[in-house]
Amino acid sequence: MQTADQNQLYYQVYCPQLPLAVYQEVATHLRQVEGVKTQLHPIMTQSSESDVSEFDYLQSQVGSLSIQYHADVDETTRQQVDRILAYYSDRYGVWKSV
Repeated sequence: MQTADQNQLYYQVYCPQLPLAVYQEVATHLRQVEGVKTQLHPIMTQSSESDVSEFDYLQSQVGSLSIQYHADVDETTRQQVDRILAYYSDRYGVWKSV
């Protein structure tokens, strides 16, 4: 996922193969970039009491990750965000936009 050439202030991405702990790591890693805010969004599922699933540590439990930064952020910051997302994409799969 590339953001360096886009004027997006807010977007959401997800990676189906990414475990919960790694989503948390990505969010924390991105927040270390000055001016970047992140938020994890849970998977929105409809379940009934008869359809109770067990917690699976190998599944993400996260539906998406939102990334937000100011419009006046410099190119270096956008490139840092791109590099962080690329690092995790290389290991876990392609980021998809929500």
